[in-house]
Amino acid sequence: MERLNRDAVIAMVLLVFCGVFFWATFDIRQPDYGVLMPSTWPRVVLGVLALLSMIYLIQSLRQEPEETDKNDEAPPGGGIKGWISHWRNPLWCFGLFFTYLATLPVLGMLIGGVSFVFVLQGALGGWDRRDLVFHAAVAILTIGGMWSLFTFGLGVILPSGMFMDPM
Repeated sequence: MERLNRDAVIAMVLLVFCGVFFWATFDIRQPDYGVLMPSTWPRVVLGVLALLSMIYLIQSLRQEPEETDKNDEAPPGGGIKGWISHWRNPLWCFGLFFTYLATLPVLGMLIGGVSFVFVLQGALGGWDRRDLVFHAAVAILTIGGMWSLFTFGLGVILPSGMFMDPM
């Protein structure tokens, strides 16, 4: 039997976590009021995550082991410069997300979220003039849609920030 690649192992671990967490939803207390059980949304999210993990497992089992292990090579260059060059994209993601969290009380969820998504797409995908319009549309539609869903559909009070705070 051929050796399993890392992707297959990670997919199996994700499936185990989904199963454990789904099992844990049966311990959620059921109140005697309301229409929707409190365990419904966690089960829906876990079901989607389990489906995506199963697709991930199937795709990783179809790949040849040597194809997935090509990324095991050492980063180009040496020292701290090579390390930063190799981990540039994750460092951008974590740095920009920290900045988003730090500016959340000032900018609020809507302005801060749109800015975070736009700048992150630019940092990871490039700053071409043609791409900027697409990045802006994606940022506005996704964050605006999520903000509208939570604010108007679910009645969740999200951080408004100093700019959108009613005087």
